[in-house]
Amino acid sequence: MTSPNAPTTTESAPTVVVVSGNPRPGSRTLGAAEAAAHRIAAHLGIDDVATIDLATFAAEILAPEHPAADAATERLADATVAVIATPVYKAAYTGLLKAFLDLYGNDGLAGVVAVPLVVSGNPGHALAGEVHLRPVLVELGAVVPARSLTVTEGQLADLDGVIEAWLSRAGESLRRATGPGVVVPARVPAGAGAGVPAGAGVEEVAR
Repeated sequence: MTSPNAPTTTESAPTVVVVSGNPRPGSRTLGAAEAAAHRIAAHLGIDDVATIDLATFAAEILAPEHPAADAATERLADATVAVIATPVYKAAYTGLLKAFLDLYGNDGLAGVVAVPLVVSGNPGHALAGEVHLRPVLVELGAVVPARSLTVTEGQLADLDGVIEAWLSRAGESLRRATGPGVVVPARVPAGAGAGVPAGAGVEEVAR
């Protein structure tokens, strides 16, 4: 029999959260990420898909007070799955995305299953997500169970096919990572001891 004084716990419904690091609002990067997020959600049986478009509060991220960014970091940290999307800029991800991720402390994304998504104009940059973005997400404590989803500009016309091909390889890994028994380590609150690099988030990206 459960004691009437025993603490109760509530478990929030699983969510898939999109983060677009493109400095242009409503970008093709955002569109690709949302398409991938909805397909991943359907694959995992998750109903709630939310979007964080960093371009809509980019100027705030480097400011002393950033309430919209703080709300976004909390939403992302509570996600079951996060699709972290960026165009390739100088063979890496955008400074805007880096500045946002720098708002987290150690293990700020602990327990989140992350999917790096990269939109590239050059097929030669296909590994940008693996080489540059994955290590940052892992450093923040996220689980990255599958290879990055890479979309070239030429593939945007067949985005559904690209996502399906990726999901056919990554789907089982995502299921295992989000299944029962996954241990969620304690998180350090966003902004605790985090630094933001000077000049981050000022590039102009067309994708």
